[in-house]
Amino acid sequence: MSHPHPELGPPPSLPKGALRVVALGGLGEVGRNMTVFEHAGRLLVVDCGVLFPEETQPGVDVILPDFTWIRDRLDKIEAIVLTHGHEDHIGGVPYLLRERADIPVVGSKLTLAFIAAKLKEHRITPVTREVAEGQRERFGPFDCEFVAVNHSIPDGLAVAIRTAAGLVLHTGDFKMDQFPLDDRITDLRAFARLGEEGVDLFLTDSTNAEVPGFTTSERELAPAIQEVFRTAPRRIIVSSFASHVHRIQQVLDAADDHGRKVAFVGRSMVRNMGIARDLGYLKIPKGLVVDLKVLEKLADDKIVLVCTGSQGEPMAALSRMANRDHMIRIGKGDTVLLASSLIPGNENAIYRVINALTRWGANVVHKGNAKVHVSGHASAGELVYCYNIVQPSNVMPVHGEWRHLTANGALAVRTGVPVENVVLAEDGVVVDLVDGKAIITGKVPAGLVYVDGMTVGGATEASLKDRRTLAEEGFITVVLLVDADTGALAEPPDFLARGFVHDDSTFDAVVPLIEKALAKAAQEGIGEQHQLEQLVHRTVSRWARDAYRRSPIVLPIIIDA
Repeated sequence: MSHPHPELGPPPSLPKGALRVVALGGLGEVGRNMTVFEHAGRLLVVDCGVLFPEETQPGVDVILPDFTWIRDRLDKIEAIVLTHGHEDHIGGVPYLLRERADIPVVGSKLTLAFIAAKLKEHRITPVTREVAEGQRERFGPFDCEFVAVNHSIPDGLAVAIRTAAGLVLHTGDFKMDQFPLDDRITDLRAFARLGEEGVDLFLTDSTNAEVPGFTTSERELAPAIQEVFRTAPRRIIVSSFASHVHRIQQVLDAADDHGRKVAFVGRSMVRNMGIARDLGYLKIPKGLVVDLKVLEKLADDKIVLVCTGSQGEPMAALSRMANRDHMIRIGKGDTVLLASSLIPGNENAIYRVINALTRWGANVVHKGNAKVHVSGHASAGELVYCYNIVQPSNVMPVHGEWRHLTANGALAVRTGVPVENVVLAEDGVVVDLVDGKAIITGKVPAGLVYVDGMTVGGATEASLKDRRTLAEEGFITVVLLVDADTGALAEPPDFLARGFVHDDSTFDAVVPLIEKALAKAAQEGIGEQHQLEQLVHRTVSRWARDAYRRSPIVLPIIIDA
């Protein structure tokens, strides 16, 4: 298997007739999926999603792919092809369209409806092009055929990209549920037909590559969900992704069966379920879904609330309920159903919410204690099935952390793909398809771009480090009145501290150290304010580290006496 190397430099010019593939997100992580294809001087973007921040990234709203590599060639982009409507595949589109608003956005009916609603909030009117499975469209030198795939959201598509360099098949997110709720299965006949034509490069979903066997069918969850509704004594609060139409359908069916009314809570949930209903993807019995105000007048055992927050997101409805920061107050006898998986990196936040809900008396039902969620991604058995059907010449695992990518690559090798034809890349690594062979040729910028409030890219690793230090170590402000000529303190310094444990005498020990440092600076002719502030900063920081084993942020303020 080909591995990226840290010494990789910028790629050479693309040979004539070759195809370049660069993932700007989604490799080595679960989220931020974006793959750029370059051929004959033109670009095709497949997906443009976001990654949600971890606890070590305080204050960050979402994380975007890095557009640096394509920023000076935005006019070369033929289209943005979206495989499905999940945030980790469409959430970054508004930010790319801010830089060039007329890039055609291509996707299925539901996917385009979701992205159009999102773009409306950003005040962007997109140029859209609706496609469906079986359809074939040309975007510059890229001849794209769309193939139906089953996922945890309706209307998912794989895309086969034909160029003079060869045929690439990108699965998007998929699984092979043989009994899907919408009866729309992954089109393995199309996969086989493309395999007969000859797939030169196969980009495959890696998320469940470590999981043996086949992913459980969505229909097998019905008994567990029905059991929750049959036994819940009071209200039922269901938390799910705002785009998980299939799971919400199962919840609505169970609520209807047990005579309960349903209200959607949370802006994105209300918006997306409204779109799914209007387009016919969500079947809602008449009178089942009501306004939240209507629900408040019903008996507790007749109430179902469907909200966001299954990943422990701080501002989502469920987290706010757990923190007693929401109009809906969780109480004894309520049942909370978490109908989603745990995205890697979110485990601590999710369990914190579960603990808080349990503390208020709720019975929390989740994947760990009941069969209430199945993955939307193909397990190892399904991936092997696809490799044997497609029989690709080259394989590039996508969508997953390193362990997922590696496991997926190993599966490809076991099905007969030559080990040297399995390319394990990470974000920014350049893969060129030349004369039917996929090879790593270089690396381009593909860092994390933080969205922090209204700023994009303003927050850096340095500023996040400061935030982590403020949270973990606290800060000390030192105000000093100094005689610039002698370096002597005109009066004792004032210390203002937050988050740094101290009492009235804590800073007594550092005052002589500051006086000594200032006196030495005066002897050496150092009197410029910035230099003195740096000197005090080093002195107080060293004292805090030696005396308290802490590294607070130190802010010296020097006033000339």
